[in-house]
Amino acid sequence: MSLLYALLIGGIAGWLAGKLMKGGGFGLIFNIVIGIIGGVVGNWLFQKLNITLMSGIVGDILTGAIGASVILFVAGLFKK
Repeated sequence: MSLLYALLIGGIAGWLAGKLMKGGGFGLIFNIVIGIIGGVVGNWLFQKLNITLMSGIVGDILTGAIGASVILFVAGLFKK
């Protein structure tokens, strides 16, 4: 069940990050991967900055989307 949860939340977060970062989307599968990795990056980043978001699914999606946006921003720097 946790794998399915991670895929679902990662997919939503990756899709949302692709929409937020214009031209940052890389396709469905890669956006899911970016969303899952973004969740890890977002959790790490928020812990370092001592920031707490909502708990639950909405908090997980926001954390993943923000983390994925950071990853897409950095990837965009290397893409040019």
